Amino acid sequence: MEIGISTFVETNPDVNTGEVISHAQRIRDVVEEIVLADQVGLDVYGVGEHHRSDYAASSPAVILAAAASQTKNIRLTSAVTVLSSDDPVRVFQDFATLDGISNGRAEIMAGRGSFIESFPLFGYDLGDYDELFDEKLDLLLKLTESEKVTWSGKHRPSFNNLGIYPRPVQEKLPVWIGSGGNQESVVRAGLLGLPLVLAIIGGRPKQFAPLVELYKKAAAHAGHDASKLTVASHSHGFVADTTDDAVEKFFRPAQAVMNQLGRERGWGHYGRETFDAARSLEGALYVGDVDTVAEKIIYLRKEVGITRFMLHTPLGTQPHDEVMHAIELLGKEVAPKVREEIARWEAENQEAR
Repeated sequence: MEIGISTFVETNPDVNTGEVISHAQRIRDVVEEIVLADQVGLDVYGVGEHHRSDYAASSPAVILAAAASQTKNIRLTSAVTVLSSDDPVRVFQDFATLDGISNGRAEIMAGRGSFIESFPLFGYDLGDYDELFDEKLDLLLKLTESEKVTWSGKHRPSFNNLGIYPRPVQEKLPVWIGSGGNQESVVRAGLLGLPLVLAIIGGRPKQFAPLVELYKKAAAHAGHDASKLTVASHSHGFVADTTDDAVEKFFRPAQAVMNQLGRERGWGHYGRETFDAARSLEGALYVGDVDTVAEKIIYLRKEVGITRFMLHTPLGTQPHDEVMHAIELLGKEVAPKVREEIARWEAENQEAR
């Protein structure tokens, strides 16, 4: 069971002071957070790509590279790379470079993107949303498989037998498929034999269990060993010394972000009742003390089959020291509890078989 962090490097107004942290400062803070995550034994850190004023990470690979030489073990991934509006050759080269700096710890999490600002920015038509992703994923996967590639498509110039450099340290640069939970993307990941990341940020996580089964069936149908495929979740949350403290520090920043996005997308109002319901054992919000968050991650593993958990924290703007403390608690106290319980549970299941 792998445990880590994901961030979108938000720069929303502070709910207490109204101040807006600069993009530069938030990026530097995130580098420190990645270094700490490595020091406290977390497995993975993901940085999401966005192209708007309230997010500072338009180039996740650069931020991850800044932390790569200061870390030793933690895997470094995008969360996600908006592949549809990017050039797969440059994506591969950026993450192969990151792989070199980190000595084999880079990953790519490819997604269509729920935020669409990058499409007009780079001259793409949203009417080609699905077609762009399919075509560019095809090219990216070819780049991971061979040093020299011949490829032709509709949305990017073709090329013939050209070498793509640098090559990664890993024999094959890992490519994950990020999904909001629709069946088409889950089946695609399974048929391709690629690891899957589910954004479980609402509703009941247990409802994603049939999607995990569908993913594994698609993988098996295509001849892949489904038992070797990793399924990850990306979920909002925060860890503090007490649950009351976690709630107090996390609710208002989270509410501000969710209501801002809600106004843009037509969601209903995000209030305290919604927040508290999501903190229940079966809810999708991982906010609380060490035992509370550990219990929920264990539940997710047992009931849904998630084998990598990525806590998205902070959601909105929180003081850097609060975020650092949450990372420390996640690595030093939550992760050991989860790993110990899952190891025990898996051993019992093995004996029963």
